[in-house]
Amino acid sequence: METIDLISLRNYTRRTGQPTHPELLDARPMEHVTKIEIDEEHVTIEYNEKTTRFYNVNEITKNEWIYKYNDDPEFVAAVAGVIDLARRHLKDVPENITCPPGCAECCSGYEPFVSRADVERIADHLGISYGQALRQYVVPRKSADGYYVGWLRKIGDDVADQCIFLMGDRSGRYYCGIYPARPNDCREFTPIGCHDVDTTLSHGRRFKVGPPFRPKHRRSKRHR
Repeated sequence: METIDLISLRNYTRRTGQPTHPELLDARPMEHVTKIEIDEEHVTIEYNEKTTRFYNVNEITKNEWIYKYNDDPEFVAAVAGVIDLARRHLKDVPENITCPPGCAECCSGYEPFVSRADVERIADHLGISYGQALRQYVVPRKSADGYYVGWLRKIGDDVADQCIFLMGDRSGRYYCGIYPARPNDCREFTPIGCHDVDTTLSHGRRFKVGPPFRPKHRRSKRHR
């Protein structure tokens, strides 16, 4: 494919009969590439992203280059190289596929949201009423769809404080006090790609879980 620049633009118009205008040709260099997408026909590159900040809104502008590469042998070979690399790395194991025992870094700084079903499960596990579990262990917050009812409390008011259900006295000895009844947000958490991991802990170390969390006031009968 012929590269068109400002000098040859007029000749290109004369030769092909296709009207062209110099002001429609963006001759700025492709820098600050933020995204590359490849499908079976096209390669799309987003670049030169710029953010203009106002008091109440951010304006983001960027350039997008789309190229149909099937008829370009050089591009076909380049994309084939990317596919070959992907095949070679297909079975690479990502970092932090499992949490080191006793880490619990995710139990500080994160605020897992809880649904009504989560609160009911925690209440059943602790042998208390739904209302008591909601009052004692959940910071209430209404959601637009009514699914979430709030998030788990911390031992303090700081977002970096530990979860109220976290047991153990230090990193390496931490464990969840309600693990079988933990919220769905906690169940779905994966350490893959997580940087909040205590790297001083060994994955192969022995770890003994202590007694579970017990509510301060246990009730024999549940009332809703």
